[in-house]
Amino acid sequence: MSKAFASQGDLSEKKITFDEIGEGLWAFTAEGDPNSGVIIGDTSVMIVEAQATPRLAGKVIEKLRGITDKPISHVVLTHYHAVRVLGASAYGADQIIMSDAARSMVVERGQEDWDSEFQRFPRLFEGHESIPGLTYPTTTFSDSMTVYLGNRRVDIKHLGRAHTAGDAVIHVPDQNVMFTGDIVEDHSACYCGDGHFSDWGTTLDAIQAYDVDAIAPGRGDALVGRDAVARAIASTRDFVDSTYRPAARVAAGGGALKDAWDAVRAACDPKFKDYAIYEHCLPFNVSRAYDEARGIDTPRIWTAERDLEMWAALQG
Repeated sequence: MSKAFASQGDLSEKKITFDEIGEGLWAFTAEGDPNSGVIIGDTSVMIVEAQATPRLAGKVIEKLRGITDKPISHVVLTHYHAVRVLGASAYGADQIIMSDAARSMVVERGQEDWDSEFQRFPRLFEGHESIPGLTYPTTTFSDSMTVYLGNRRVDIKHLGRAHTAGDAVIHVPDQNVMFTGDIVEDHSACYCGDGHFSDWGTTLDAIQAYDVDAIAPGRGDALVGRDAVARAIASTRDFVDSTYRPAARVAAGGGALKDAWDAVRAACDPKFKDYAIYEHCLPFNVSRAYDEARGIDTPRIWTAERDLEMWAALQG
């Protein structure tokens, strides 16, 4: 391998912002690092996305305690990725919620994903010694479920495959605000290594149909106002399509993975090269797009060893 993954050299701390995006609804963002959300109800608090370690979760809790002392009763995890879920123990919540599909992915590939992400993104796993193990939900749902935080209704839904097969979104009807996880990003590359390109656009359509007033995306700044929401959905759609189409053309013509890499770079670099984590995501995105175009519906499990093999092939 001629050089390391871009993320392995990303060691600088990111500036944290904590923005209110609706009454009692907050977005914890950090310059392209994984976001978290806070939903404050009458009696308790729901956290959306746990962060990668209890140490990082502590930063979310610190911001939360600056605005309320209500107990944390629920943690909702939009999908199974290690950088989203392994900090869950820090919140002390009675309920940890995932979709059924997300839980099955923890069982199937959670440890491999943890090992892979740990070597890809060392900064996000500082304090990893405090992780007690894989995070499993206490509560799961198939298509949708509703939680009441006192009188505040929170709807949790699986709208379709996109970033993973088990993605969930969280909608708060009284403010018409949504937490989308990594289905929607803002000025950050989409990580598509476990994604479903052919379904992603349909899932974005389902989000768009809610006509929400604000979104806390998976990465990037909070999106407040319908113009900002529409822009980010359109940009995410363009990113996903611009990654898949060149790779699919190469695959259809019998080209190699390296040819797909060159074709995707030619299409995406001019538009997205300045996006957060772009260089980190690109090799995984190209590999998954090439696989899907060749008829592999279920993403292959990433392991630390497979990461290195893929990267060596792309550099060759």
